[in-house]
Amino acid sequence: MKLFSTTGLATALAVGLITSASAETELTMYYPIAVGGKLTEVVDGIVDKFEAANPDISVNAIYSGNYDDTRVRALSALASGEPAQLAVMFSIDAYDLIEQDLVVPFEDVATSDADKEWLGSFYPALMANGQIEGKTWGIPFQRSTIVAYYNKDLFRAAGLDPEAPPKTWDEMISMGKALTKDDTYGLMIPSTGYPYWMFQALAIQNGKEVMSGDGLTTYFDDQAVVDTLEFWKSLSGEHGIMPTGTVEWGTLRQAFLEGQTAMMWHSTGNLTAVKNNAKFDFGVAELPANVRLGSPTGGGNFYLFKDTTDEEKAAALKLMQFMTSPEQAAAWSIATGYMGVSPAAYETEALKAYTEAFPPALVARNQLENAVAEFSTFETARVRDGLNSAIQSALTGSKEAADALGEAQAAAERLLRDYK
Repeated sequence: MKLFSTTGLATALAVGLITSASAETELTMYYPIAVGGKLTEVVDGIVDKFEAANPDISVNAIYSGNYDDTRVRALSALASGEPAQLAVMFSIDAYDLIEQDLVVPFEDVATSDADKEWLGSFYPALMANGQIEGKTWGIPFQRSTIVAYYNKDLFRAAGLDPEAPPKTWDEMISMGKALTKDDTYGLMIPSTGYPYWMFQALAIQNGKEVMSGDGLTTYFDDQAVVDTLEFWKSLSGEHGIMPTGTVEWGTLRQAFLEGQTAMMWHSTGNLTAVKNNAKFDFGVAELPANVRLGSPTGGGNFYLFKDTTDEEKAAALKLMQFMTSPEQAAAWSIATGYMGVSPAAYETEALKAYTEAFPPALVARNQLENAVAEFSTFETARVRDGLNSAIQSALTGSKEAADALGEAQAAAERLLRDYK
């Protein structure tokens, strides 16, 4: 009898443990890192805090490489039947994810008054890529604009005012010439990794967008866009302030830290790494203007996958709301340099104190006033690849800018024809 009772107790405990384990909601989240550094540790720290506050939810956060790698890995997992409920992917992936019927709009799951307030809490400029045809498909998380980093010590050595970075293209060229000497270039703009992003910034500054707002039309062969690519090439050829050929995205930050360039254009996601590693006085500025000021937004949004149970959707929504809450968005911005994605993040005591002590942390946010949505169309990846190839062909001298962009435009028109 005693043996029976003990066995029965053991069985009951085992059943209870199984029931408890099965009651836990498990989430798998894929996410990218495009600027290097120890950002995985930051993400893991946020997830740990979430799990501590929500012991009934377990999160498997999987670092998956850069944005392109993450898209491939997440979609491959879905195709093979591996569980994945959410991911941080390119904000510009929205059209393709919708076309493939892989994601759900957040209005389907964020239904309470508090949820709706959350949906309306983000900077409108950061929502532009994720809001399509009246619905919200992506939630801002790892978001940026392009900013200009500059070495104040080299400015002083060249007789330039270290508190007055270039505000126009003409000033950028003249200052770049004063800064170019020996083994140091005046300026580097990366032309690998995400060349379309830098090119879009230049085109906007030259007064022309490279795509329509509905994702159906590109303007690669517009004369203002062609002139933009010729200007980019002239920085190395005619003006001699930038290296000829390509400038590597992945090594540019280190080149700046080593004094190989006095100015660089790069993601604000590099800000904390530059702050922690620069052995010189540096500044951060909004990008210069030609016809107008401007930068595209950039970075990653949260997406919620369609093939997910209601319980998983609710848990994933809870995780996303936690990770984008003002306190966590502020901590993320301080730890990385990415923007706090809502005005409320900048009202937290932590971020107010940080930006007061370190004003460069406000530059990317302030630039939102002149920002536009990052380049995105249907068939985004293929259209973007064509534009990237055109940019690199022109910068390396293998094709004339007009010819390269004309070919990219023709290819884009073929790809987008069936969507019109």
